[in-house]
Amino acid sequence: MKKNKRNWKEVLPIYGPLVLLVVLGFVWAFQYIKPAPPDHLTIATGETGGAYYAFAQKYQALLQKQGITLEIIPTKGSVENLELLQQGKVDMAFIQGGVVSQSPQSAQLQGLGSLYYEPLWLFHQQGKKLGRIPGLRGLKIGIGPDGSGTQSLVKLLLHDNALDESSAQLLSLSSVEAAQGLRSGNIDAAFFVASPKSKLVSSLLHDPAIQPASFERAEAYARRHDFLTVLNLPEGAEDLAGNIPTQNIKLLATTSNLVVHENLHPGLVSFMMQIVSKVHSPSGWFSAEGEFPNPKHMSFPLNEQAARFYKNGPPFLQRYLPFWAASLMDRMKIMILPLLGLLLPLFKVVPPLYRWRMRARIYRWYEQLEEVDKDSTWESEEEIAASLDMLDKLEKEVRDIKVPLSFSYQLYHLRLHIDFVRGKIEQAR
Repeated sequence: MKKNKRNWKEVLPIYGPLVLLVVLGFVWAFQYIKPAPPDHLTIATGETGGAYYAFAQKYQALLQKQGITLEIIPTKGSVENLELLQQGKVDMAFIQGGVVSQSPQSAQLQGLGSLYYEPLWLFHQQGKKLGRIPGLRGLKIGIGPDGSGTQSLVKLLLHDNALDESSAQLLSLSSVEAAQGLRSGNIDAAFFVASPKSKLVSSLLHDPAIQPASFERAEAYARRHDFLTVLNLPEGAEDLAGNIPTQNIKLLATTSNLVVHENLHPGLVSFMMQIVSKVHSPSGWFSAEGEFPNPKHMSFPLNEQAARFYKNGPPFLQRYLPFWAASLMDRMKIMILPLLGLLLPLFKVVPPLYRWRMRARIYRWYEQLEEVDKDSTWESEEEIAASLDMLDKLEKEVRDIKVPLSFSYQLYHLRLHIDFVRGKIEQAR
């Protein structure tokens, strides 16, 4: 215990100021560190039975494993999602490709990527020929609920064909209401934006009284609107035994985009990209393995962190550490780098300073020893006695010097030199 206390007393005067300087450096650098990412996010989806809501639930489960809570906000669709995002009421939102706004707040929105194809289906009563949209003139048509991406897209296509409320009866119906209207014969046709694997689409494909339309001029629409893609649903793809559908069907498709506010924490954006990739990379009816997510067909500028993810993959720290640890290390790097630049030269200076301090405890006694050796003539007994008495006092004081073991040999050299001078005096006597 005494040895430990002695070492602390010897080391503290040298390393104490260095430690204090490092602490002050941390306090100063902490003022410039980025805030920690929030542990609560909100996302606007769509109808509770839709694909957006289902994917949000998958995000929620994966984020929860890392201690992040995702609150899901059901909405009527993409248009309402966009409004909520512009108003800052949600952090993220699913936006159907092609749904945009001229509001100034839209400039603050950024896309993380396209997630999957969203085919546009046109189902109609059996016996009608609706391969071209102008054939809808004068019919009762379900175009999706107000605030939905479906309605926004359908109105765009109708406008391309010079159709509006005066040319056809456009009904703002939900997907379920439109399907019921088709089966009951209350409406002639209805548009849906849904996956071919959805129960609603599957049930309509199997209904003999309802027929899916094939967009004959699909390539023309895709040329006019770069967010549209032409998809082909092969004959029998839904049911080979029943040969459903009975012919190849051309579909128009948008892509679902995940859009965030530009102020969303960069660390969370990088982590969300990993979540999105895990959920949407598996193959589907119209996409190959790993085709999604991707930065194509975006209606909003690509987020910087998302662009980095597509180019280089996940950040280095997030590949090997839990999200909270990677985030902490990422925020601390602003402190570590400058402090390393400070500590390296200091550690080069401190060891020589420490050695000089230990040696100074020994070397300062050589001045007195030199005085006894050079300034005395030892011609009288009184002078010899005085010199020997001074050497005794010097040796006694030297015995009380405390130095680390690595410097003990120098202390013993001093004591040998004291004995050497004492021998000279004894010879003079």
